[in-house]
Amino acid sequence: MVTKIISGKSIRGLLLYNEHKVSGGEAKLIMASRFGTELKRLDFDAKLARFEHLTFLKPNVKTNAIHIMLNFDRNDKIDLATFHKIAASYMESIGFGEQPYLVYEHQDANHPHLHIVTTNINAQGERMDIHGIGRTASETARKELEVEFGLVKAEGRQKSEVLAIPPVDIEKVIYGKTPTRRAINNIVSATLRSYKFTSFTEYNAILKQFNITADRGKEETIMFEKRGLVYSMIDPSGKRIGIPFKASQLTDRPTLDKVESKFERSKEIRKTYMDSIRERIAKVIDRYQTITKQTFMEELQKQQIVAVFRQNEQGFTYGVTFIDHRTKCVFKGSDLDNAYTAKTLTQHFTMTDQLKTYLPKGTQTSYLKTPEKSQQSKREPGNLLDMVLEKQGFDPIERGLTKKKKRRKQQQQLIR
Repeated sequence: MVTKIISGKSIRGLLLYNEHKVSGGEAKLIMASRFGTELKRLDFDAKLARFEHLTFLKPNVKTNAIHIMLNFDRNDKIDLATFHKIAASYMESIGFGEQPYLVYEHQDANHPHLHIVTTNINAQGERMDIHGIGRTASETARKELEVEFGLVKAEGRQKSEVLAIPPVDIEKVIYGKTPTRRAINNIVSATLRSYKFTSFTEYNAILKQFNITADRGKEETIMFEKRGLVYSMIDPSGKRIGIPFKASQLTDRPTLDKVESKFERSKEIRKTYMDSIRERIAKVIDRYQTITKQTFMEELQKQQIVAVFRQNEQGFTYGVTFIDHRTKCVFKGSDLDNAYTAKTLTQHFTMTDQLKTYLPKGTQTSYLKTPEKSQQSKREPGNLLDMVLEKQGFDPIERGLTKKKKRRKQQQQLIR
Protein backbone atom coordinates (compact mmCIF):
# COMPACT_ATOMS: atom_id res chain seq x y z
CA MET A 1 0.00 0.00 0.00
CA VAL A 2 1.26 3.47 -0.84
CA THR A 3 -0.08 6.55 0.96
CA LYS A 4 0.05 10.20 -0.02
CA ILE A 5 -1.12 13.29 1.89
CA ILE A 6 -1.58 16.67 0.17
CA SER A 7 -2.63 19.87 1.93
CA GLY A 8 -4.38 22.69 0.10
CA LYS A 9 -6.35 25.90 0.48
CA SER A 10 -9.63 24.93 -1.18
CA ILE A 11 -11.88 22.40 0.51
CA ARG A 12 -14.49 23.22 -2.15
CA GLY A 13 -12.04 22.39 -4.93
CA LEU A 14 -11.10 19.12 -3.25
CA LEU A 15 -14.76 18.14 -2.95
CA LEU A 16 -15.49 19.13 -6.55
CA TYR A 17 -12.64 16.96 -7.80
CA ASN A 18 -14.04 13.85 -6.15
CA GLU A 19 -17.68 14.66 -6.85
CA HIS A 20 -16.96 15.14 -10.56
CA LYS A 21 -15.31 11.73 -10.56
CA VAL A 22 -18.53 10.34 -9.06
CA SER A 23 -20.77 12.07 -11.61
CA GLY A 24 -18.50 10.80 -14.38
CA GLY A 25 -18.86 7.21 -13.19
CA GLU A 26 -15.18 7.00 -12.19
CA ALA A 27 -15.67 6.98 -8.41
CA LYS A 28 -18.24 6.44 -5.69
CA LEU A 29 -18.64 7.72 -2.15
CA ILE A 30 -18.37 4.72 0.18
CA MET A 31 -18.06 6.29 3.63
CA ALA A 32 -18.87 9.48 5.53
CA SER A 33 -17.55 9.65 9.08
CA ARG A 34 -19.00 12.15 11.59
CA PHE A 35 -21.57 13.61 9.22
CA GLY A 36 -24.55 12.44 11.25
CA THR A 37 -26.63 11.12 8.36
CA GLU A 38 -26.79 8.45 5.69
CA LEU A 39 -24.71 8.66 2.52
CA LYS A 40 -27.73 8.98 0.24
CA ARG A 41 -28.88 12.09 2.11
CA LEU A 42 -25.58 13.91 1.70
CA ASP A 43 -25.61 16.33 -1.20
CA PHE A 44 -22.69 18.57 -2.16
CA ASP A 45 -23.86 21.54 -0.07
CA ALA A 46 -24.24 19.39 3.05
CA LYS A 47 -20.74 17.97 2.64
CA LEU A 48 -19.21 21.40 2.10
CA ALA A 49 -21.14 22.95 5.02
CA ARG A 50 -19.85 20.27 7.43
CA PHE A 51 -16.23 21.10 6.59
CA GLU A 52 -16.77 24.86 6.46
CA HIS A 53 -18.34 24.75 9.93
CA LEU A 54 -14.84 23.87 11.17
CA THR A 55 -12.73 25.97 8.80
CA PHE A 56 -14.72 29.10 9.74
CA LEU A 57 -13.63 28.57 13.35
CA LYS A 58 -10.07 29.41 12.33
CA PRO A 59 -10.36 31.76 9.32
CA ASN A 60 -6.73 32.90 9.52
CA VAL A 61 -5.54 29.37 8.61
CA LYS A 62 -5.64 29.28 4.82
CA THR A 63 -4.20 25.79 4.28
CA ASN A 64 -7.06 23.75 5.73
CA ALA A 65 -7.96 21.13 3.10
CA ILE A 66 -6.45 17.66 3.41
CA HIS A 67 -6.46 15.15 0.54
CA ILE A 68 -5.30 11.62 1.40
CA MET A 69 -4.76 8.83 -1.12
CA LEU A 70 -4.46 5.16 -0.20
CA ASN A 71 -3.21 3.15 -3.18
CA PHE A 72 -3.30 -0.64 -3.10
CA ASP A 73 -1.54 -3.20 -5.25
CA ARG A 74 -3.51 -4.58 -8.20
CA ASN A 75 -3.26 -8.02 -6.57
CA ASP A 76 -5.00 -6.85 -3.37
CA LYS A 77 -8.58 -8.16 -3.30
CA ILE A 78 -10.54 -5.83 -1.02
CA ASP A 79 -14.29 -5.78 -0.47
CA LEU A 80 -16.37 -2.79 0.67
CA ALA A 81 -16.41 -3.76 4.36
CA THR A 82 -12.62 -4.08 4.38
CA PHE A 83 -12.24 -0.69 2.70
CA HIS A 84 -14.32 0.79 5.57
CA LYS A 85 -12.09 -0.83 8.20
CA ILE A 86 -8.85 0.21 6.49
CA ALA A 87 -9.97 3.83 6.08
CA ALA A 88 -11.18 4.09 9.69
CA SER A 89 -8.03 2.46 11.10
CA TYR A 90 -5.76 4.66 9.01
CA MET A 91 -7.50 7.91 10.03
CA GLU A 92 -7.40 6.87 13.68
CA SER A 93 -3.69 6.04 13.45
CA ILE A 94 -2.70 9.43 11.99
CA GLY A 95 -4.75 11.32 14.60
CA PHE A 96 -7.74 12.25 12.40
CA GLY A 97 -10.22 9.74 13.80
CA GLU A 98 -12.31 12.49 15.43
CA GLN A 99 -12.40 14.63 12.28
CA PRO A 100 -15.25 14.50 9.74
CA TYR A 101 -14.04 12.81 6.56
CA LEU A 102 -15.36 11.41 3.29
CA VAL A 103 -13.98 8.29 1.63
CA TYR A 104 -14.24 7.84 -2.14
CA GLU A 105 -13.35 4.66 -4.00
CA HIS A 106 -11.86 5.70 -7.34
CA GLN A 107 -12.17 3.39 -10.33
CA ASP A 108 -10.09 5.29 -12.89
CA ALA A 109 -6.97 3.09 -12.71
CA ASN A 110 -6.06 -0.56 -12.86
CA HIS A 111 -5.50 -0.88 -9.12
CA PRO A 112 -7.74 -0.29 -6.07
CA HIS A 113 -7.36 3.13 -4.43
CA LEU A 114 -9.22 5.40 -2.01
CA HIS A 115 -9.33 9.19 -1.78
CA ILE A 116 -10.13 10.73 1.61
CA VAL A 117 -11.24 14.34 2.09
CA THR A 118 -10.95 16.04 5.48
CA THR A 119 -9.79 19.23 7.22
CA ASN A 120 -7.06 19.94 9.76
CA ILE A 121 -9.19 22.35 11.82
CA ASN A 122 -10.74 20.52 14.79
CA ALA A 123 -13.94 21.12 16.74
CA GLN A 124 -12.09 23.40 19.19
CA GLY A 125 -11.06 25.68 16.35
CA GLU A 126 -7.44 24.59 16.60
CA ARG A 127 -5.12 23.86 13.70
CA MET A 128 -3.90 20.26 13.75
CA ASP A 129 -0.19 19.93 13.03
CA ILE A 130 0.44 17.92 9.86
CA HIS A 131 4.11 18.77 9.37
CA GLY A 132 5.95 15.59 8.41
CA ILE A 133 2.86 13.44 8.94
CA GLY A 134 3.49 11.59 5.68
CA ARG A 135 6.90 10.40 6.87
CA THR A 136 5.91 9.59 10.43
CA ALA A 137 2.34 8.69 11.42
CA SER A 138 1.27 7.75 7.88
CA GLU A 139 4.22 5.40 7.32
CA THR A 140 3.62 3.70 10.67
CA ALA A 141 -0.08 3.28 9.86
CA ARG A 142 0.71 1.90 6.40
CA LYS A 143 3.01 -0.81 7.73
CA GLU A 144 0.53 -1.84 10.43
CA LEU A 145 -2.37 -2.03 7.97
CA GLU A 146 -0.36 -4.12 5.51
CA VAL A 147 0.18 -6.70 8.25
CA GLU A 148 -3.33 -6.51 9.74
CA PHE A 149 -5.17 -6.92 6.43
CA GLY A 150 -2.62 -9.03 4.56
CA LEU A 151 -1.97 -6.38 1.92
CA VAL A 152 0.88 -6.48 -0.59
CA LYS A 153 3.75 -4.54 0.98
CA ALA A 154 4.96 -1.43 -0.81
CA GLU A 155 8.57 -1.57 0.40
CA GLY A 156 11.16 -3.02 -1.93
CA ARG A 157 9.25 -2.17 -5.11
CA GLN A 158 9.17 0.86 -7.36
CA LYS A 159 6.36 3.28 -6.57
CA SER A 160 5.31 3.27 -10.22
CA GLU A 161 4.94 -0.49 -9.96
CA VAL A 162 2.62 -0.08 -6.98
CA LEU A 163 0.54 2.74 -8.39
CA ALA A 164 0.57 2.06 -12.12
CA ILE A 165 -1.62 5.12 -12.67
CA PRO A 166 -2.05 6.05 -16.34
CA PRO A 167 -1.21 8.18 -18.20
CA VAL A 168 2.04 8.77 -16.33
CA ASP A 169 2.91 5.11 -16.85
CA ILE A 170 1.88 5.10 -20.52
CA GLU A 171 5.00 4.75 -22.64
CA LYS A 172 5.45 7.29 -25.39
CA VAL A 173 4.29 5.67 -28.56
CA ILE A 174 6.56 5.43 -31.56
CA TYR A 175 4.93 5.49 -34.97
CA GLY A 176 5.29 2.19 -36.76
CA LYS A 177 5.71 0.09 -33.62
CA THR A 178 2.28 0.55 -32.06
CA PRO A 179 -1.18 0.46 -33.71
CA THR A 180 -1.82 4.16 -34.26
CA ARG A 181 -5.51 4.49 -33.42
CA ARG A 182 -5.30 2.38 -30.27
CA ALA A 183 -2.23 4.29 -29.01
CA ILE A 184 -3.86 7.69 -29.63
CA ASN A 185 -7.10 6.55 -28.06
CA ASN A 186 -5.37 5.26 -24.88
CA ILE A 187 -3.36 8.42 -24.30
CA VAL A 188 -6.18 10.87 -25.09
CA SER A 189 -8.60 8.96 -22.83
CA ALA A 190 -6.11 8.89 -19.95
CA THR A 191 -5.35 12.59 -20.34
CA LEU A 192 -9.01 13.62 -20.32
CA ARG A 193 -9.68 11.36 -17.36
CA SER A 194 -6.77 12.32 -15.12
CA TYR A 195 -5.39 15.78 -15.89
CA LYS A 196 -6.65 19.22 -14.88
CA PHE A 197 -6.28 21.89 -17.60
CA THR A 198 -8.10 25.12 -18.37
CA SER A 199 -7.40 25.79 -22.05
CA PHE A 200 -6.92 24.01 -25.36
CA THR A 201 -3.24 25.06 -25.30
CA GLU A 202 -2.73 23.38 -21.92
CA TYR A 203 -4.52 20.26 -23.14
CA ASN A 204 -2.25 20.05 -26.15
CA ALA A 205 0.84 20.62 -23.98
CA ILE A 206 0.01 17.41 -22.10
CA LEU A 207 -0.65 15.38 -25.23
CA LYS A 208 2.66 16.45 -26.75
CA GLN A 209 4.47 14.86 -23.81
CA PHE A 210 3.28 11.55 -25.28
CA ASN A 211 3.96 12.40 -28.94
CA ILE A 212 0.30 13.20 -29.69
CA THR A 213 -1.22 16.48 -30.85
CA ALA A 214 -4.81 17.73 -31.19
CA ASP A 215 -5.49 20.00 -34.15
CA ARG A 216 -8.45 22.29 -34.86
CA GLY A 217 -7.15 23.43 -38.22
CA LYS A 218 -6.50 27.02 -39.27
CA GLU A 219 -9.05 29.67 -38.34
CA GLU A 220 -10.17 30.25 -41.91
CA THR A 221 -10.94 26.57 -42.54
CA ILE A 222 -14.35 24.88 -42.42
CA MET A 223 -13.03 22.41 -39.84
CA PHE A 224 -12.27 25.24 -37.43
CA GLU A 225 -15.64 26.86 -38.09
CA LYS A 226 -17.46 23.57 -37.50
CA ARG A 227 -15.44 23.00 -34.28
CA GLY A 228 -13.82 19.87 -35.65
CA LEU A 229 -10.88 18.18 -33.98
CA VAL A 230 -8.35 15.63 -35.24
CA TYR A 231 -5.60 13.78 -33.40
CA SER A 232 -2.22 12.83 -34.86
CA MET A 233 1.08 11.37 -33.77
CA ILE A 234 4.11 13.66 -33.88
CA ASP A 235 7.84 13.02 -33.99
CA PRO A 236 10.32 14.55 -31.49
CA SER A 237 10.51 17.72 -33.58
CA GLY A 238 6.72 18.16 -33.46
CA LYS A 239 6.09 17.17 -37.07
CA ARG A 240 2.86 15.23 -37.69
CA ILE A 241 3.34 11.65 -38.82
CA GLY A 242 0.94 8.91 -39.83
CA ILE A 243 -2.81 9.10 -40.36
CA PRO A 244 -4.82 11.69 -38.36
CA PHE A 245 -8.04 10.55 -36.70
CA LYS A 246 -11.19 12.57 -36.14
CA ALA A 247 -12.33 12.81 -32.54
CA SER A 248 -15.55 11.03 -33.55
CA GLN A 249 -13.49 8.03 -34.73
CA LEU A 250 -11.95 7.39 -31.30
CA THR A 251 -13.64 5.27 -28.65
CA ASP A 252 -14.41 8.01 -26.09
CA ARG A 253 -15.22 10.62 -28.77
CA PRO A 254 -12.86 13.32 -27.34
CA THR A 255 -14.52 16.17 -29.24
CA LEU A 256 -13.82 19.86 -28.69
CA ASP A 257 -17.03 20.17 -26.65
CA LYS A 258 -15.87 17.37 -24.36
CA VAL A 259 -12.40 18.90 -23.97
CA GLU A 260 -13.78 22.38 -23.21
CA SER A 261 -16.22 20.98 -20.65
CA LYS A 262 -13.22 20.32 -18.38
CA PHE A 263 -11.93 23.91 -18.37
CA GLU A 264 -14.18 25.42 -15.67
CA ARG A 265 -14.13 22.33 -13.47
CA SER A 266 -10.35 22.19 -13.53
CA LYS A 267 -9.96 25.84 -12.49
CA GLU A 268 -11.46 25.11 -9.09
CA ILE A 269 -10.01 21.63 -8.62
CA ARG A 270 -6.39 22.50 -9.33
CA LYS A 271 -6.34 25.25 -6.66
CA THR A 272 -5.77 22.44 -4.17
CA TYR A 273 -2.42 21.66 -5.80
CA MET A 274 -1.17 25.17 -6.60
CA ASP A 275 1.00 25.49 -3.48
CA SER A 276 2.69 22.16 -4.18
CA ILE A 277 3.91 23.10 -7.64
CA ARG A 278 4.95 26.61 -6.53
CA GLU A 279 7.07 25.20 -3.70
CA ARG A 280 8.80 22.66 -5.94
CA ILE A 281 9.67 25.25 -8.60
CA ALA A 282 10.92 27.70 -5.96
CA LYS A 283 13.03 24.93 -4.43
CA VAL A 284 14.90 24.52 -7.73
CA ILE A 285 15.47 28.27 -8.18
CA ASP A 286 16.60 28.77 -4.57
CA ARG A 287 19.31 26.10 -4.85
CA TYR A 288 21.25 28.04 -7.47
CA GLN A 289 23.18 31.29 -7.46
CA THR A 290 23.05 31.15 -11.28
CA ILE A 291 21.26 28.58 -13.44
CA THR A 292 20.94 27.77 -17.14
CA LYS A 293 17.59 27.15 -18.78
CA GLN A 294 18.55 23.54 -19.50
CA THR A 295 19.48 22.80 -15.89
CA PHE A 296 16.29 24.49 -14.67
CA MET A 297 14.21 22.18 -16.87
CA GLU A 298 16.18 19.08 -15.88
CA GLU A 299 15.87 19.85 -12.16
CA LEU A 300 12.12 20.32 -12.55
CA GLN A 301 11.81 16.94 -14.24
CA LYS A 302 13.25 15.37 -11.08
CA GLN A 303 10.24 16.93 -9.35
CA GLN A 304 7.94 15.40 -12.04
CA ILE A 305 7.33 18.84 -13.55
CA VAL A 306 7.80 19.65 -17.24
CA ALA A 307 8.35 23.28 -18.23
CA VAL A 308 7.23 24.11 -21.76
CA PHE A 309 8.50 27.51 -22.95
CA ARG A 310 6.55 29.04 -25.84
CA GLN A 311 8.38 31.02 -28.51
CA ASN A 312 7.26 33.02 -31.55
CA GLU A 313 8.76 32.74 -35.03
CA GLN A 314 11.45 35.28 -34.14
CA GLY A 315 12.58 33.10 -31.22
CA PHE A 316 11.20 35.41 -28.52
CA THR A 317 9.97 33.53 -25.40
CA TYR A 318 6.51 34.83 -24.54
CA GLY A 319 5.09 32.21 -22.19
CA VAL A 320 5.68 29.12 -20.12
CA THR A 321 3.41 26.23 -19.16
CA PHE A 322 4.12 23.85 -16.27
CA ILE A 323 2.85 20.27 -16.49
CA ASP A 324 2.90 18.56 -13.09
CA HIS A 325 2.72 14.81 -13.59
CA ARG A 326 2.60 14.25 -9.83
CA THR A 327 -0.66 16.10 -9.23
CA LYS A 328 -1.74 15.93 -12.90
CA CYS A 329 -2.30 19.68 -13.09
CA VAL A 330 -1.28 22.19 -15.75
CA PHE A 331 -0.60 25.87 -15.03
CA LYS A 332 0.57 28.84 -17.02
CA GLY A 333 3.39 30.58 -15.21
CA SER A 334 1.25 33.69 -14.74
CA ASP A 335 -1.45 31.57 -13.05
CA LEU A 336 1.00 30.66 -10.30
CA ASP A 337 2.57 34.06 -9.62
CA ASN A 338 4.55 36.81 -11.37
CA ALA A 339 7.71 35.09 -10.12
CA TYR A 340 6.98 32.13 -12.41
CA THR A 341 6.24 33.93 -15.67
CA ALA A 342 8.46 33.39 -18.70
CA LYS A 343 9.74 36.96 -18.49
CA THR A 344 10.81 36.64 -14.84
CA LEU A 345 12.29 33.18 -15.23
CA THR A 346 14.37 34.02 -18.29
CA GLN A 347 15.93 36.85 -16.27
CA HIS A 348 17.29 34.16 -13.92
CA PHE A 349 18.91 32.14 -16.69
CA THR A 350 22.64 32.53 -17.34
CA MET A 351 25.32 30.71 -19.34
CA THR A 352 26.63 28.75 -16.32
CA ASP A 353 25.31 26.92 -13.29
CA GLN A 354 26.47 27.77 -9.79
CA LEU A 355 24.95 26.24 -6.67
CA LYS A 356 24.48 28.42 -3.63
CA THR A 357 26.92 27.60 -0.84
CA TYR A 358 25.91 27.62 2.77
CA LEU A 359 28.26 27.61 5.76
CA PRO A 360 27.78 24.93 8.45
CA LYS A 361 25.94 26.18 11.49
CA GLY A 362 28.25 28.05 13.87
CA THR A 363 30.93 28.70 11.22
CA GLN A 364 32.30 32.25 10.92
CA THR A 365 33.97 33.64 7.86
CA SER A 366 37.23 35.55 8.33
CA TYR A 367 35.61 38.88 7.59
CA LEU A 368 32.93 38.31 10.21
CA LYS A 369 35.33 37.03 12.84
CA THR A 370 35.89 39.31 15.84
CA PRO A 371 39.59 40.31 15.86
CA GLU A 372 41.62 39.26 18.88
CA LYS A 373 42.39 42.10 21.25
CA SER A 374 45.98 43.23 20.91
CA GLN A 375 48.14 44.24 23.81
CA GLN A 376 47.53 47.85 22.82
CA SER A 377 43.76 47.44 23.09
CA LYS A 378 44.18 46.46 26.75
CA ARG A 379 45.75 49.79 27.62
CA GLU A 380 43.75 52.60 29.00
CA PRO A 381 42.96 55.12 26.26
CA GLY A 382 44.18 58.70 26.46
CA ASN A 383 47.45 57.96 28.37
CA LEU A 384 49.81 60.49 26.75
CA LEU A 385 52.86 59.25 28.64
CA ASP A 386 52.39 55.70 27.37
CA MET A 387 52.14 56.96 23.80
CA VAL A 388 55.35 59.01 24.06
CA LEU A 389 57.30 56.16 25.68
CA GLU A 390 56.09 53.74 23.06
CA LYS A 391 57.42 55.96 20.29
CA GLN A 392 60.81 56.05 22.05
CA GLY A 393 61.00 52.27 22.10
CA PHE A 394 59.62 51.63 25.60
CA ASP A 395 56.75 49.27 26.16
CA PRO A 396 54.31 50.99 28.55
CA ILE A 397 52.98 47.65 29.73
CA GLU A 398 56.49 46.38 30.44
CA ARG A 399 57.26 49.69 32.17
CA GLY A 400 54.20 49.24 34.34
CA LEU A 401 55.32 45.73 35.30
CA THR A 402 58.82 47.04 36.23
CA LYS A 403 57.31 49.67 38.55
CA LYS A 404 55.32 46.98 40.32
CA LYS A 405 58.45 44.89 40.86
CA LYS A 406 60.31 47.91 42.36
CA ARG A 407 57.39 48.71 44.66
CA ARG A 408 57.26 45.10 45.83
CA LYS A 409 61.03 45.13 46.52
CA GLN A 410 60.78 48.35 48.58
CA GLN A 411 57.94 46.84 50.66
CA GLN A 412 60.05 43.76 51.38
CA GLN A 413 62.98 45.93 52.58
CA LEU A 414 60.73 47.88 54.97
CA ILE A 415 59.44 44.66 56.47
CA ARG A 416 62.94 43.53 57.18
